[in-house]
Amino acid sequence: MVLLQYLIPKRLLTEFAGWCAGVTAQGWTRRVIPWFIRRYGVNMAEAANPDPASYPTFNAFFTRKLKAGVRPLADSAWVCPVDGAISQLGRIRADQIFQAKGHQYSTRALLGGDAELAARFHDGDFATIYLSPKDYHRIHMPCDGRLTRMIYVPGDLFSVNPATARGVPGLFARNERVVCVFDTPHGPFVNVLVGATIVGSMATVWHGVVNPPRSADIREWRYDDTPIELKKGDEMGRFLLGSTVVMLWPQDTLHFAAAWEPARPVRMGEPMASLSND
Repeated sequence: MVLLQYLIPKRLLTEFAGWCAGVTAQGWTRRVIPWFIRRYGVNMAEAANPDPASYPTFNAFFTRKLKAGVRPLADSAWVCPVDGAISQLGRIRADQIFQAKGHQYSTRALLGGDAELAARFHDGDFATIYLSPKDYHRIHMPCDGRLTRMIYVPGDLFSVNPATARGVPGLFARNERVVCVFDTPHGPFVNVLVGATIVGSMATVWHGVVNPPRSADIREWRYDDTPIELKKGDEMGRFLLGSTVVMLWPQDTLHFAAAWEPARPVRMGEPMASLSND
């Protein structure tokens, strides 16, 4: 299955899936949305709008809001920003991030080749969370933060499911991604939104849809003169079809919650980490 991904036209499939997900066609959406709910076990009882037939497009369903109060924010310095499952987490070894057995990748590669930015996370910590098709696909802030930069990094469009993470070297540093750089009361923080096969696009609340357009070059936006402040729990972005987030922190910033370990399901708002000096 992993070998097949090297052969299939991933970008063409992704663009077609993005078009299908955004098309307004009642017959299409009324068939595919109920099928998707059954196939993946989506919990519509948590949705602000639980009626599958009321969504005008598949994307509107996929990025659905949740009911107020179903994801309370924990009293923790850092809360989980998404629903999903922990892929990996732990210490960055110099500049190397653990992906899966036998596979690592560098912070510099993940961050689009920016050596100065990557150096801020030398011997720091990371957490990678996979969002499966059944999950809630909006991304929230794990703590208060001020956006300073956003970087679009072009790349491949491999799947990011656990099997592919075990089989494709440097997966998260070779797929298309959007790097969001924040200053927080606890120091710098990066959240990388990683694209994948059939992830039609990624969007942020301050920019809207970042991709498409898909360019061959790295694109960057700076926010020094237009401060964007977000509070813990605020929505910061969304995946139009599912994917993965990779978070980076500098050395001696935090301690992960004791319950956090690879493969564990997580929910947005639950405790993720305490400050290292707590």
